[in-house]
Amino acid sequence: MSKIWLIVQREYLTRVRKKSFIIMSLIGPLLTVGMFAVPVLIAKMSDSGKVVAVSDAGGLFTENLPEAKDDISFTRASADLATAKAEFKKAKYDALLYVPKLDVANPTGFQVFSRKGLSMSLENDINRAVNNAIENQRLRAAGLDHKVLDNLKADVDLQTVSLSDDGEKSSSTGISTAVAYFFGFLIYIFIFIYGVQIMRGVMEEKTSRIVEVVISSVKPFQLMMGKVLGIAAVGFTQLALWVLLSMGISSVMAGSISPDKVVEDRAARTTALVRPTTTQDQAAKQDNVAAKFSQALKSADLNMPLLIACFLFYFLGGYLFYGALFGAIGSAVDSETDTQQFMMPVTMPLVLTFVVSQAVLTTNPNGSVAFWMSMFPLTSPIAMMMRLPFGGVPAWQLGLSMLLLIAGFMFAIWVAGRIYRVGILMYGKKVNYRELSRWLFYKG
Repeated sequence: MSKIWLIVQREYLTRVRKKSFIIMSLIGPLLTVGMFAVPVLIAKMSDSGKVVAVSDAGGLFTENLPEAKDDISFTRASADLATAKAEFKKAKYDALLYVPKLDVANPTGFQVFSRKGLSMSLENDINRAVNNAIENQRLRAAGLDHKVLDNLKADVDLQTVSLSDDGEKSSSTGISTAVAYFFGFLIYIFIFIYGVQIMRGVMEEKTSRIVEVVISSVKPFQLMMGKVLGIAAVGFTQLALWVLLSMGISSVMAGSISPDKVVEDRAARTTALVRPTTTQDQAAKQDNVAAKFSQALKSADLNMPLLIACFLFYFLGGYLFYGALFGAIGSAVDSETDTQQFMMPVTMPLVLTFVVSQAVLTTNPNGSVAFWMSMFPLTSPIAMMMRLPFGGVPAWQLGLSMLLLIAGFMFAIWVAGRIYRVGILMYGKKVNYRELSRWLFYKG
């Protein structure tokens, strides 16, 4: 046991002292946020401030043009299409909408011109504006008021309540889904990142022949176990740093905003209706979204201590299970190109779980498919963590899943150890699945 502990210390200290570990620990939270936020911001920026010219030959927008939004505005052009095209080229509008003389009952012949391809969001906005204008004309022709119809529409806010043996608990499907994806994604990413590190570390020692010296004083199984546990400690350290840094960044950002200033800004946005701006509208929307999210998070009534405890268990259990398999692959091959044939069977259950869970969560998180996925050790680390936020997981299912994962880890360690003891000293030979199966039953 002391030898395993020495290997754990070596693997841990070697990696946490690297500049790459320190840099990734510091910028990791920013990169994670940026990975989700940047695509959304780019999409908004690319479609913001678009101007669409309207050549209204059919008189569809005689009274008013469609209302301007944050990302699109409309302006009039000549009703003559040829003249409108010339104006379009000179003024460099983003798009030109041509409204032909039309029959409201059967509107056809609409055209949208652009210099390059239209983005899908811009095309949808133009299409929506045309449809709304036609609907308004049809309503006026039928003697109906559009505002009356809008008042008849209902927007009911459903309050979901979970009924269980423990009593009634309020819940939120949206928040539960977000928490499920968050925990599942963390496990998925960390298993890949640090599992591959184990595989590469074993391959480096094997190809550099350092392992020949090491195993003269340590058994191959002890060496592999020390590597798996040491790199697991590195993963936990980085995860803890990410959580602490994320909390610190959030606290600084929250503290830098004065409550009095927030009240003044909101009051200013409310009283500035006579000259509204796009920035004010966006700020108001952000406040509304943040308030709704905060309220939903409070009403979700999630059992966070249980979720965090289970996350730590499945995070560690899943990593150890897959880490042993990655270590076995590293010991069986001589180069990274040879790992492809063995990586696919190991990683496919992990990828499949994350993909299939998206459909399972939207249909029945406690159905038979979700149940079996949360029991099978290859899929349970992600599947069970994506089930737990929705509730309804009996204690016996959770306990059985944990026991099966522990048993699966012990079996994986045994298999990996059998492969490791033979493959770690074998060079220059292409290994296949038949050869690996023989290694499992070699004596010694």
